[in-house]
Amino acid sequence: MSDHPEPTLTIGVEPSSGQTHSPPQSPITPAKAMEGANISNSDWNDAEANKLPETVEKMEEKGELPKESESKRKRVVVVGLGMVGIAFIEKLMKYDVRRREYDVIVIGEEPHLAYNRVGLTSFFQHRQVENLYLNPKEWYSSMPEGSLNYHLNTLVTEILPNQKAVKTSAGTTVPYDILVLATGSDAVLPRHTPGHSAKGVFVYRTIADLESLISFASTRKGTTGAVVGGGLLGLEAAKAMIDLEDFGKVKLIERNRWVLSRQLDSDAGGMVVEQVRGLGLEVLLSKRVGEILVDGDGAVEGVVFEDGERMECSCVCFAIGIKARDELARKSGIKCADRGGGIVVGPDLSTSTPGIYAIGECASWENQTFGLIAPGVEMADVLAFNLTQAKAHSPRAFKRPDLSTKLKLLGVEVASFGDFFADRDGPKDMPGRKHAAKKEGTGSKILTNGAAAPPVKALTYKDPFQQVYKKYLFTMDGKYLLGGMMIGDTKDYVKLVPMVKNQKQLEIPPSELIIGAQKGDDDGDDLDDDTQICSCHNVTKGDVVKSVKDGTCKSIGDVKSCTKAGTGCGGCMPLVQTIFNKTMTSMGNEVKNNLCPHFDYSRADLYNIIYVKRLKEFGDVMKECGKNSESTGCEACKPTIGSIISSLYNKHLLDGQRRGLQDTNDRFLANIQRNGTFSVVPRVAGGEITPEKLIIIGTVAKKYGLYTKITGGQRIDMFGARKQDLLSIWTELIDGGMESGYAYAKSLRTVKSCVGTTWCRFGIGDSVGMAVRLEERYKSLRAPHKIKGGVSGCVRECAEAQNKDFGLIATEKGFNIFVGGNGGAKPRHSELLAKDVPPDDVIPILDRYLSFYIRTADKLQRTARWIENLPGGIEYLKEVILKDKLGICNDLEHQMQELVDSYFCEWTEVVRDPIRRKLFQQFANTSETIDPPVEPTHEREQVRPSYWPKDSVTEDFRGHKWESELQWQPIVEASEFRDLSTGDSKAVKRGDTQLAVFKVKGKWYCTQQMCPHKRAFVLSDGLIGDDVENNKLWISCPMHKRNYELGGADAGRCNNDDQVNIATFPVEQRDDGWVYVKLPSVEELDSVLGTSKFVVKKNETVDPYEALDRKLKGMQMKGRKGINASHFENGKGGREKAREILVGGERTRGGGLDW
Repeated sequence: MSDHPEPTLTIGVEPSSGQTHSPPQSPITPAKAMEGANISNSDWNDAEANKLPETVEKMEEKGELPKESESKRKRVVVVGLGMVGIAFIEKLMKYDVRRREYDVIVIGEEPHLAYNRVGLTSFFQHRQVENLYLNPKEWYSSMPEGSLNYHLNTLVTEILPNQKAVKTSAGTTVPYDILVLATGSDAVLPRHTPGHSAKGVFVYRTIADLESLISFASTRKGTTGAVVGGGLLGLEAAKAMIDLEDFGKVKLIERNRWVLSRQLDSDAGGMVVEQVRGLGLEVLLSKRVGEILVDGDGAVEGVVFEDGERMECSCVCFAIGIKARDELARKSGIKCADRGGGIVVGPDLSTSTPGIYAIGECASWENQTFGLIAPGVEMADVLAFNLTQAKAHSPRAFKRPDLSTKLKLLGVEVASFGDFFADRDGPKDMPGRKHAAKKEGTGSKILTNGAAAPPVKALTYKDPFQQVYKKYLFTMDGKYLLGGMMIGDTKDYVKLVPMVKNQKQLEIPPSELIIGAQKGDDDGDDLDDDTQICSCHNVTKGDVVKSVKDGTCKSIGDVKSCTKAGTGCGGCMPLVQTIFNKTMTSMGNEVKNNLCPHFDYSRADLYNIIYVKRLKEFGDVMKECGKNSESTGCEACKPTIGSIISSLYNKHLLDGQRRGLQDTNDRFLANIQRNGTFSVVPRVAGGEITPEKLIIIGTVAKKYGLYTKITGGQRIDMFGARKQDLLSIWTELIDGGMESGYAYAKSLRTVKSCVGTTWCRFGIGDSVGMAVRLEERYKSLRAPHKIKGGVSGCVRECAEAQNKDFGLIATEKGFNIFVGGNGGAKPRHSELLAKDVPPDDVIPILDRYLSFYIRTADKLQRTARWIENLPGGIEYLKEVILKDKLGICNDLEHQMQELVDSYFCEWTEVVRDPIRRKLFQQFANTSETIDPPVEPTHEREQVRPSYWPKDSVTEDFRGHKWESELQWQPIVEASEFRDLSTGDSKAVKRGDTQLAVFKVKGKWYCTQQMCPHKRAFVLSDGLIGDDVENNKLWISCPMHKRNYELGGADAGRCNNDDQVNIATFPVEQRDDGWVYVKLPSVEELDSVLGTSKFVVKKNETVDPYEALDRKLKGMQMKGRKGINASHFENGKGGREKAREILVGGERTRGGGLDW
């Protein structure tokens, strides 16, 4: 250690709170301090860093922590608390925990702890910098006492190499034994460009940059935002600006002829351009900004390109590259690279000044700086290893890093690996070169007009229909893969990277690498143990297999925690999951897929138990199968068990315990909407409807003021029905010959059809007739997820049958049956199950298919994912359904027939039953009603609810101090509630305030009715859940599943959203038969929780089409008419014509309205 005097350490202070973050001086155990904390929020940190607090605590308990005095330990000062800086600290602490040779002081310039810069774009969604922290604050204080101090908001201004100290902006001097520079880089701002300092010019680099951009964008709603730079960072910045939803349009400006020019060639880059344009991003190529136009207030109003063209915009974000931050080193005489910048380092990361090292983006190794995180983390690991382990091991040297990248930008999969520009720049390294010495005198001299072409051959595959591009580069003999790039389909990336890194000679023709890529998801069987499967954290297949086989990891969550595989970009997770499952299976272990914490069974297991034991009530299921027979379940298991019971016995959902199992849609047999009203969808089998039924639907919609829309499934949806109006609406529809369309249920929705031979001159099959028969057969059939069908009358496929759960296409011999397709978030094309099936055989095949799906699928699993997870996929399904491999086809058909025979219309049974009808009162204690608490917006001659504001209500309802004394008030008769194992709940009204009252296992609870997340008055309609062991009970909001504690010390707290909470009140049942609630005065209660106080106003949000409408109006498009206007000069228009018909103005020859 150097002979400098012992300094007084500057204590790191967080500017926003003034809180010290020095390690605690009291003997608090680190693991206890970390209880309940999320050790690593972004998981980019070192895998073993998460375990350090536990390791330190165990070592302290065993007396294994070294006891050397502080004076014997060397002090490492790290300048820069970024991703590389914290990576070095983590690795040094990990390597040094048993040695205690070093104390670390890290000085960070930003006011934040180390955060995930790679995940910056997510900040636009959550706006919480803590969500990006690589380690929570508690992690830093959990290290051995005195081993780690940090300073925030502090800039190192000078290095004093002779004194071995640094000076800071706070005026303090911090000595060091070893100095590590991890100063990173700055985003480049073209200061030569006129207007670069205007208001509205940004770079995309730090949290501060993002906060400034967010704040500015909110003042420029509907204007155009521009991003300059089409590289990785530029596309990220463009996505972020789109996600802000403030700009009316976002444009990307790139000086080259394609984007991602550092990773892709022109063909690949051009394909990316085509795809991102399709996603709504306007891309301007071959453009250079010559000047930024500034208005009189100094704000951006546009740009002028070097070719003279002008473009209006209010914001310009530059993402044109980075520059190594080497100014501190230059000022101190440390050697820096003249060209390109950066602090010159050797293989051991040392600089020209002894005792000073540089890592990350600020370091220049062999005249190169690296803008990716992975090389910086590798540098950190090399340096930390050498400082701690080199005494007993050969020192490591930093070698040429692998710059392969695989990521998703604006929804586009992009990857480049190895020497991906070897065909353009020449190969950097040639495998097998030492074996290929050329014999003298052989070969002839070839004269050319220029430099010889690189000794490389390219294999290219381009699919413009699927937007897939692959280019793999090989040696001339095709024996070695050098590198390549991929767009769209990148699943072979994990196989190809090790081929390049290991310079392994190919054992197959190069073309098979492309042909082989067309198969399904990789199962990992053909991967060697040293194959890297997670490039973010350099995790190999062997690492995962070993962690499972040695018992360290017993779940996929354990694998992620122990190895960090899948915790970076997440792209490797399907492969990691497969490897984990196969390893567990090979050891004879079960891969558990339990339904929820209340059951040690999967959905399929529970189905079989309920089926065999003929269980028909939730309480019986919990006693037979649950972990705790007294539990009331939760929002995960209740709907699943409710669905299983319905798919087996088809009893009415609203009877007894079954009602408490249903989500709000099933609970009220209608889909709940944004404003708390419901949509009503009558059955329109096959999309075929008579004029009479159209008249009835139109009359009902008109009478109750409902918004109407044709659905994608060829039926009519009526929106805006109040809960208390549902019975009247259903009565009129049922009276007119209609019935429930089950649009609210996880059941058969529709069987869509084209017109087929009914009318079409091209049809070869009666698609409408088949669709109607199928929909009538399977209507009300409940399943793990919704089911959609389709029937097309010919190969023109107008019914889009091949993206449905089951679909038929007419052939000359019958129908081809396709299964397992769906649209949605992850679209999947269906697969052929049976070909040329005669119409008579269609029903038995579909009976078997649907019954088998209902029996074996996981909870909320669509048929697409179910078939993908079946052993053998579609081929196995064919053997079960068509060849009766399991000998269960008769049972499957019989079970389906029982369900079909038990059909009843759920709406009709409610309308007929006085007890069920009572469930549709708005309030249990009064016949008074309150209108939906969302202002209506008139649009296109209809009314819809105004948009929700983005922000939740963050008022502290739970901690509110009532000014008036709380008094016991009789609120509702106890007879309104039933004693159910699932719990019961009602909404009540007092003044202008809505409350929710719950009865669970004989106990009473009362809360506000409003969920603050979206100001929705719906809590009484949510599902009740519990954790008996921890004495917790909660209500799950039916809108977005915010879970609020109902009782105990945490009553009112939201378990999954810290921003919101609710008020709770004491409640009890008394001998007079009433439920009493302890409440403040009506006036005070209304002032805090009154419905009118939280009405969503129209002016709280901006019309997203305001700018577009102005543009369209300015275009004055010829021939356009208003929504209800007539093209005739004196035409009446829709509204007047309908009124005339309704009052009898439309007369037939018979003199009446009898059409």
